[in-house]
Amino acid sequence: MIPIHELLNRIRWDSDFGKAEFTISYYDRNSGENLRVPFAELSFSEEDHFGFTLVDKEGAVHHIPYHRVREVFRDGERIWHRKT
Repeated sequence: MIPIHELLNRIRWDSDFGKAEFTISYYDRNSGENLRVPFAELSFSEEDHFGFTLVDKEGAVHHIPYHRVREVFRDGERIWHRKT
Protein backbone atom coordinates (compact mmCIF):
# COMPACT_ATOMS: atom_id res chain seq x y z
CA MET A 1 0.00 0.00 0.00
CA ILE A 2 1.29 3.44 -0.93
CA PRO A 3 2.08 5.76 2.03
CA ILE A 4 -0.54 8.49 2.49
CA HIS A 5 1.87 11.37 1.89
CA GLU A 6 2.85 9.85 -1.46
CA LEU A 7 -0.80 9.43 -2.51
CA LEU A 8 -1.63 13.02 -1.54
CA ASN A 9 1.39 14.26 -3.50
CA ARG A 10 0.28 12.27 -6.52
CA ILE A 11 -3.17 13.87 -6.32
CA ARG A 12 -1.53 17.29 -6.13
CA TRP A 13 1.11 16.88 -8.84
CA ASP A 14 -0.12 14.21 -11.32
CA SER A 15 -2.44 16.24 -13.55
CA ASP A 16 -4.12 13.21 -15.16
CA PHE A 17 -4.73 11.37 -11.88
CA GLY A 18 -5.69 14.56 -10.03
CA LYS A 19 -8.53 15.48 -12.43
CA ALA A 20 -10.99 13.41 -10.38
CA GLU A 21 -12.96 14.54 -7.34
CA PHE A 22 -11.14 13.48 -4.17
CA THR A 23 -12.38 13.32 -0.60
CA ILE A 24 -10.40 12.39 2.47
CA SER A 25 -11.61 10.98 5.75
CA TYR A 26 -9.63 11.81 8.87
CA TYR A 27 -10.02 11.09 12.56
CA ASP A 28 -11.18 14.16 14.48
CA ARG A 29 -9.98 14.01 18.09
CA ASN A 30 -12.62 16.47 19.34
CA SER A 31 -15.66 14.59 18.04
CA GLY A 32 -14.10 11.11 18.12
CA GLU A 33 -15.43 10.52 14.60
CA ASN A 34 -14.02 10.23 11.12
CA LEU A 35 -14.85 13.36 9.12
CA ARG A 36 -14.86 13.67 5.33
CA VAL A 37 -13.64 16.79 3.56
CA PRO A 38 -13.08 17.59 -0.11
CA PHE A 39 -9.43 17.46 -1.09
CA ALA A 40 -9.77 20.94 -2.63
CA GLU A 41 -10.24 22.39 0.88
CA LEU A 42 -6.83 21.17 2.08
CA SER A 43 -3.71 23.34 2.16
CA PHE A 44 -0.19 21.98 2.01
CA SER A 45 2.93 23.78 3.19
CA GLU A 46 6.31 22.98 1.66
CA GLU A 47 7.84 23.23 5.15
CA ASP A 48 5.42 20.75 6.76
CA HIS A 49 6.20 17.14 5.90
CA PHE A 50 3.87 15.65 8.51
CA GLY A 51 0.39 16.94 7.70
CA PHE A 52 -1.85 19.51 6.07
CA THR A 53 -4.15 22.35 7.08
CA LEU A 54 -7.85 22.91 6.61
CA VAL A 55 -10.26 25.66 7.58
CA ASP A 56 -13.62 24.54 9.00
CA LYS A 57 -17.03 26.15 8.38
CA GLU A 58 -16.55 28.48 11.38
CA GLY A 59 -13.22 29.69 10.01
CA ALA A 60 -11.04 27.84 12.52
CA VAL A 61 -7.74 26.51 11.15
CA HIS A 62 -6.89 22.87 11.89
CA HIS A 63 -3.60 21.04 11.35
CA ILE A 64 -4.21 17.39 10.47
CA PRO A 65 -1.23 15.04 10.74
CA TYR A 66 -0.99 12.38 8.05
CA HIS A 67 -1.36 9.57 10.61
CA ARG A 68 -4.97 10.68 11.28
CA VAL A 69 -6.05 10.21 7.64
CA ARG A 70 -8.23 7.09 7.53
CA GLU A 71 -9.51 6.89 3.92
CA VAL A 72 -9.20 8.54 0.50
CA PHE A 73 -11.99 8.48 -2.08
CA ARG A 74 -11.70 9.17 -5.80
CA ASP A 75 -15.01 9.98 -7.49
CA GLY A 76 -16.79 8.34 -4.54
CA GLU A 77 -14.80 5.10 -4.67
CA ARG A 78 -12.42 4.27 -1.83
CA ILE A 79 -8.91 4.00 -3.23
CA TRP A 80 -6.91 4.02 0.01
CA HIS A 81 -7.53 3.16 3.66
CA ARG A 82 -5.42 2.87 6.76
CA LYS A 83 -5.23 -0.65 8.11
CA THR A 84 -6.35 -0.89 11.72
